[in-house]
Amino acid sequence: MSIPYAPLPVSQDAVDYAYGPDSMRRPGVVPGAIEELRLSDSARFPGTSRSVWLHRPAGLSDATESAVMFFTDGWWYLDPDGDVRGGIVLDNLAAGGELPPMVGVFVDPGVFADQEPPAKNRNAEYDAVDDRYAAFLLEEVLPLVEKRFSVSSDPMMRGICGGSSGGNAALAAVWTRPDAFGRAITFNASFAQLPGGNPYPALARTESRRELRAFLHAAHRDLNWNRRDDNWFAENLETAAAFARAGYDIRLVVGDGGHSPNHGGVLLPDALRWLWNAPATPS
Repeated sequence: MSIPYAPLPVSQDAVDYAYGPDSMRRPGVVPGAIEELRLSDSARFPGTSRSVWLHRPAGLSDATESAVMFFTDGWWYLDPDGDVRGGIVLDNLAAGGELPPMVGVFVDPGVFADQEPPAKNRNAEYDAVDDRYAAFLLEEVLPLVEKRFSVSSDPMMRGICGGSSGGNAALAAVWTRPDAFGRAITFNASFAQLPGGNPYPALARTESRRELRAFLHAAHRDLNWNRRDDNWFAENLETAAAFARAGYDIRLVVGDGGHSPNHGGVLLPDALRWLWNAPATPS
């Protein structure tokens, strides 16, 4: 494969990546159907409510056994005019036959609507190294998907994508529930702000291997990039290095700029291609 030359930016701060054709509506590609659902409460996160959007690519039959790709930060990832444009990307890749039959599930973080102003539960849900958020998806969101679609029970047919704290949630899902999730994408994950610090480098070295595949992204000028402590850039690099040393099937992409969703949004089509079009390394 020959990759066209692109000049390296001199500045590592003020960088804005241009979107590729897979992030834009294409003539001839029929948009998928989107259904919005409301969860008025939650057993795992009591008192919270949220919206969930289900994306069905054009031509997907209810009876076709499908993969499921969860996206944290719901509408923010689905918004066709936003930084990620997840629905457009899924439509284009599905039309090109570049993904298995797949339902996209875009899940908003919970909100305590009875508070004034309404308080988000995002950090409590995403910034944890336990299975609470994964269990919430499995017990409270996945059944709604299964009522509408035939969904594979194979963990390697279930993926999760998120950025910043949502990246924390994505990696926690495949790490704590390998019986249910096998693929993850993390954009600019905020491992540095996990309570008690980032445990993943040590966990990758010391715990039994999971069957998982992960696409990791970091930005050169992420928060505290040149500091000894609380260095968001370094924590992503160290996590990727530890997973690589432990033999995990990972891909790391490092870009310029700060803690921005821009590069992750641009990368999403290729991240999905890589994540789903090669098998995980056997454990």
